[in-house]
Amino acid sequence: MSDVHREAAPEPVSDEALLARFQNARRRPPATETIGFTVLRVDQARQEIEAVCAGRPEFCNPAGQVQGGFLMAMLDETMSVAAVVASGMTAFVPTLEMKTSFFRPALPGPLKVVGRVARWGRQICFLEGEIYDADGRLLAKASSTGMPQPFKKAVGKD
Repeated sequence: MSDVHREAAPEPVSDEALLARFQNARRRPPATETIGFTVLRVDQARQEIEAVCAGRPEFCNPAGQVQGGFLMAMLDETMSVAAVVASGMTAFVPTLEMKTSFFRPALPGPLKVVGRVARWGRQICFLEGEIYDADGRLLAKASSTGMPQPFKKAVGKD
């Protein structure tokens, strides 16, 4: 068969185009909205993204610090999106387990979160993430294991 009859490979999507896709998404999960998750940077070559999350006052414990469970949700979301990017936007990656180490308290305000793929295997992937305050201080680090699952086509769509 000649090359003319072969199906053309899809054009690669630039980091900028992918970033615009995330930033212009109309349907976002409620949990994503709750934590104020917004992608700021996509680096497909490094399998890494940077995002900002809202450290809202209603997320705080009695000491006025963002409760660790919310920080873990922010890290989990960011690492998961990094994995979706690494899959070429073909798979979502449910978390099988996650470990988080907290170094400093997080105060209310914007929080920068970085997520990346540490290793992509045949059936599981290993992810890493960090969360920083507005002054660039490391607040927490996480690692997780995920199981990539292909996105299903919508019913009735080709």
